[in-house]
Amino acid sequence: MASRISLLGLCLAAASASAQQALPLLPKWTRFQGELISLKAYDNPIQDVQLKAVFTSPADEQYEVDGFWDGGNDWKIRFLPDLAGKWTFHITCSDEENRGLHNLSGAFRCTAPLGGNALSQHGPIRVSRDRTHFVHEDSTPFFWMADTAWSGPLKSNEFDWKHYLSERKRQGFTAVQWVATSWRGAPDGDADGNKAFDGKEKISINPEFFQRLDRRVEAINNAGLLSVPVLLWAISGDENPVNFLPDDQAILLARYMVARWGATYGAWFLGGDGDYSGTRAARWRTLGQAVFGGGRHFPVFMHPKGKSWVFEEFRDEKWMTALGYQSGHDVNDATNNWIHHGPASRDWAKLPHRPVINIEPAYEGHNSYSKKQPITAHEVRRAMYWSLLNTPTAGVSYGAAGVWGWDDGDAP
Repeated sequence: MASRISLLGLCLAAASASAQQALPLLPKWTRFQGELISLKAYDNPIQDVQLKAVFTSPADEQYEVDGFWDGGNDWKIRFLPDLAGKWTFHITCSDEENRGLHNLSGAFRCTAPLGGNALSQHGPIRVSRDRTHFVHEDSTPFFWMADTAWSGPLKSNEFDWKHYLSERKRQGFTAVQWVATSWRGAPDGDADGNKAFDGKEKISINPEFFQRLDRRVEAINNAGLLSVPVLLWAISGDENPVNFLPDDQAILLARYMVARWGATYGAWFLGGDGDYSGTRAARWRTLGQAVFGGGRHFPVFMHPKGKSWVFEEFRDEKWMTALGYQSGHDVNDATNNWIHHGPASRDWAKLPHRPVINIEPAYEGHNSYSKKQPITAHEVRRAMYWSLLNTPTAGVSYGAAGVWGWDDGDAP
C-alpha cells in the first residue's frame, strides 16, 4: 500500500517547470513514503532531531506530520493523501545544517483510488457526521467488529499472522486490536527478543522492533482489516512503559508510533486497561493533547479498565473522538446490568456525541471472575448483543482466550 519515493530525486524533478507533467503518481488513500538520508549521524536521533513535513492539498489545505528515524542514517515521512490532484510538500528539520533532512520540497499527483479492498476503495474511517458511528472517508458506513490479538503482532511469525488475518476476514471481522510495545503480556518484547526502546529518562528507539511491526500492520491492512494499536498499556506494573516513563518520554514514544502508522488504515487506543478516573485523568489529558491535539488523525479512544466509565473525565477533550469501555470478564447479573442499564445507556446522548464501543466484553474461554469457569460462546454473545443495543450501534469488539495473548490460553 506504500509508494516509496526518493526525496532527492523528487525534489530535483519538482524544481523543473517541465516536470509538472511527469510528477510521480500516487493513488488516493495510498501511503506516500518519502525516504531521506541524513548527512549527519546522531547519538540518539529521537532525542536530538525533530523532522516535520507540511503537505498542501489541491484545495490548498495544509497537513503537518512528523517524520521518524528508521535506523542508521535513514529517515522517513509517511502520509495518506485524500484528494485527487497535485499535492506539494515541504520538509524541515530542527538541525537546519543537515541538508539531507532540512528544507526539502517536492510534489506528486494523486489519482483515483486502487480499490483492492474496502479500505483502499472507500478510504480510512472517521466519525460520522451525526457522531454516533463510523464511516469511511467517502461516507460508506463502517461497522466496528474487532478481534483482540493484544500480543499477536509481537509474538507471531509471518505465516501464522497471515493465516490468522485471513481467517478473521473470512469470519466477518473488520479490525484487529493489538499492543504496540512491550507490556505485561509480552514483557520481554517481541518474538525476536527486541524491545521498543531502551532507557527511562531519555529513551532510545529500537528501529528493528518497529520494522517488524510495520510488516504486521501492513498485513492487517492488506487483509482488508483496520489496525488498532494500543500505544501505551496502562495497567499497574513496571513492564508497562507508561508507568515508568516521564510524560515527555511517553509523549515522544507515542508520537513516534503515530508517525510510523498514521498513514495506514487504523484507529488508536492511547492508553490500555488503565484507571483514568479522578486525578489520574489529568495526566492522560496531557498525554492525549500532546500526541493527538494537532492535525488530523484516525478515531482515538481510551481503553479503560473493567467497568470504568470515562465520559466526564474526557468530555471536553476534542482529541478523543470515540468512547470506549470495558465491561470485563464476568457473566453475572451485575455485569449484564452494568452493560444494559449502566453509564453507557445513559450518557451516550450527552454532548458532545461520540461513537460508543464495548472494546473488551467477556473473552470466550476466559475464566469468569465470579463463576470460576470458562466463559461460553452464549455468554459472550449475550454481552456483545447488549453492547450493540444499549447505545446507537457503532460496533463491538470480541476476544478469545489463547488468541489475545497469542498463547495456549492459560495466561492470565
